[in-house]
Amino acid sequence: MTSVVGIKFKDAGKMYFFSPGDLKTALGDNVIVETARGLEFGTVCQAETEVNESELVAPLKNIVRIATEADHKKHEENLAKKAEALRICQEKIDAHNLEMKLIDVEYTFDNSKVVFYFTADGRVDFRELVKDLASVFRMRIELRQIGVRDEAKMLGGVGNCGRGLCCNTWLRDFEPVSIKMAKVQNLSLNPTKISGICGRLMCCLKYENDIYNEMKKGMPNVGERVKTPDGIGLVTDVNILENIVKARIVLEEASEENDNEEKLSTDFYTYGKEEIRRLGKKGSKNNNRNNKKDDDLSGLDAEQLKEIEKLMKD
Repeated sequence: MTSVVGIKFKDAGKMYFFSPGDLKTALGDNVIVETARGLEFGTVCQAETEVNESELVAPLKNIVRIATEADHKKHEENLAKKAEALRICQEKIDAHNLEMKLIDVEYTFDNSKVVFYFTADGRVDFRELVKDLASVFRMRIELRQIGVRDEAKMLGGVGNCGRGLCCNTWLRDFEPVSIKMAKVQNLSLNPTKISGICGRLMCCLKYENDIYNEMKKGMPNVGERVKTPDGIGLVTDVNILENIVKARIVLEEASEENDNEEKLSTDFYTYGKEEIRRLGKKGSKNNNRNNKKDDDLSGLDAEQLKEIEKLMKD
């Protein structure tokens, strides 16, 4: 077991482990730590604890010192320089006619490097831009291309719920989100309703996915046949949270000989999950499964399909 302290460099950034050495730190303390980029100004977000060495990324860097008043002043000066750095970089981008969107800039604590973050639809040849920036800033220049999710995390904003974006306020890491999660929750596949401000599937679809999958166990799908106290029924609606289904009773089976269609009751009946038994779809080889995949998008028109596929990009 190794003693470590959790440090983060942004409010909603990732947490990294560092060795405390002989220093005593508390939650919320600002510290100077040694990183691959040089010295950085960070905040203690997890008190000293013991972890297995297998969970650590070697070599474990050290906390250099508790931040002094001079360190705080230098950190504030670095933050104050961001606006001017962004203005200069944007001017250079415009001068070179580059198809890229400048998002943010960071100075390393020791001013050994300045990092510019940008988004672009494809690869960008920014070699000449780097030369121009290096001649202005007189330090190492790094241009880093990021995705639209990272852009939203950096810039922040207000989500559909009316609250600050999760990724910008507390979410440390992005988790994979799929269209299947929206379908499990019976949400409309309207792209404007299931996409976040970044233009990708909302991260919050992931939050309730586990409980929806658990509650969905044993529940039939729409179009499936079930055995009810009133006879065989055809499921027309499913409420996963209340564990109830709506169905129309089959009054008369279809007959190929007489060319008769299946007759269903005009009334809709509601049953609890414990009152029904799944029979599957008529003609299905596996009576307990719906052959249609949960992530099937065949019901969408071409324009909707194109928008949904865009939402599912990384």
